[in-house]
This record gives sequence, structure tokens and C-alpha cells, in this order.
Amino acid sequence: MKSGIDSGWFRRYEAVAPRGRVLILPHAGGSAAYFHRWGRAFGEDTEVLVARYPGRHVRIDEPFVLRMDELADAVTEALLPFLDLPLSLFGHSMGASLAYEVALRLEARHSVRPAGLHVSSRKAPHRLTPTSLYREDDDALVAEVHRLGGTEGVPLDDPALRAMVLPAIRADFTIVGTYGPRPAVPVGCPVHGYVGDRDPSITEAEMSAWADVAPHGYGQQVFPGGHFYLADRRDALIGAIGGSLAGAR
Repeated sequence: MKSGIDSGWFRRYEAVAPRGRVLILPHAGGSAAYFHRWGRAFGEDTEVLVARYPGRHVRIDEPFVLRMDELADAVTEALLPFLDLPLSLFGHSMGASLAYEVALRLEARHSVRPAGLHVSSRKAPHRLTPTSLYREDDDALVAEVHRLGGTEGVPLDDPALRAMVLPAIRADFTIVGTYGPRPAVPVGCPVHGYVGDRDPSITEAEMSAWADVAPHGYGQQVFPGGHFYLADRRDALIGAIGGSLAGAR
């Protein structure tokens, strides 16, 4: 694999002989940097794109996006130059909802069916409930991040650094809090679900509701861990995703 290349909305990891692509959509408050070790993890025949949301890191000067529909529209349009190879979508937490919305748009607007939709640690669209956490004070946001276990690499104990990262977290929690429930519109590809067995935000049974939007097949894998099980189970998760990629070609 070549080194990561900046490409507008995406951090792009080119493959030597690409036969397919994976788009990774990070969680609320997340960034492409969280998934930097994924860029070369799927082998020499798979190119990896990692979404870079506005308002952070190299896009720090851009305004945040605060609505799921707007974010999904923008990601879908940015993907148009990358549809020459089979495309699979992986989203963790908020990114799972975004991956679903992008999959629907690719099919409805561009007649492109993803090779697979991979969703992690997030309720299905028709099972979501609105929340108002994004309206709470900073301490409430920090408490939620701690509850979910998403503090790795996030300097929430340093007041100055906390002031830098909380706006992105609040913006993404706004997306999460104002999205859903949505009708259970089916996607035109297999759906693969992944969840930690101790996730405080979703149970295995709740995760399985993704089957309602998966007429082309749904499979679910449970990993030891909480909401961010993928931090410790990265290789196993990548292996599970990679196995389905090979089967989709």
C-alpha cells in the first residue's frame, strides 16, 4: 500500500492492484486519524477511504455540519469519482447511520449498489430515538464520552485542549440527537452488524434490528468489549470485514 493521500473529503490509502474499496465513516467526535492503522489493513487489492468531517484537523476552518441529511448528501457527492470499483461502507456508531444513508443515496440517485454495508455499535434507523444531549453543558458531554469509553486520545482532562475538541463532539452529537427514527427503507446489499457484548448504548438484540433493512442478508458478530470494542479488537474486526469483501467480489 502507498501512504495516505489527502483527497478532499477523504483520507485515501491507495492499493497496489485495487479490486475494491472500503469507505470508513468515523463515530461522533471521531476523525480519520482514529482509523489511520486501517489504511493498509485490508491487503494490496483493497483501497481504503476514511471520511474527514468538516470543522476538525485539516478541515478546521470549515463550518461543522449539523444534520445527517446534509452530511450524507455531501459524502455521497464526494464519492462519485470513486465508484469505478466495488465499494463497501463501514461506519462506527454515528458513522453507521451515515453509512446507511449514503448507501440509500448511492442506489436511489446514482444506481450504484454498495458491495456491502457494515454497521457497528448503532441502532437501526427505525429504532432510534431523538436526544437533547447536544444542548447540555460541556460537563454533560464529557460524561457521555466517558460513559461510552471514547476517551482514548481525547484530552478531556486538559481545559485548554478540551475546549478545542468539544465543539466537534457537540456538533456530531447534534447530528446524532436530531436523526431518527426513520422508516425502515431497505438497502440493496448485504448488511453486516458488529457490536460489543458490554456496550452501554446498545444490546445485541437491538443491533439485530438492522435485519429489517437487509432483504439481501444480515449477519451479526459480537466482540468482547464496550462501545469502542474496536480499539482492542481491531484485527478481528478487520478480518471479519475483509472476509465479506472477498466474498462480494
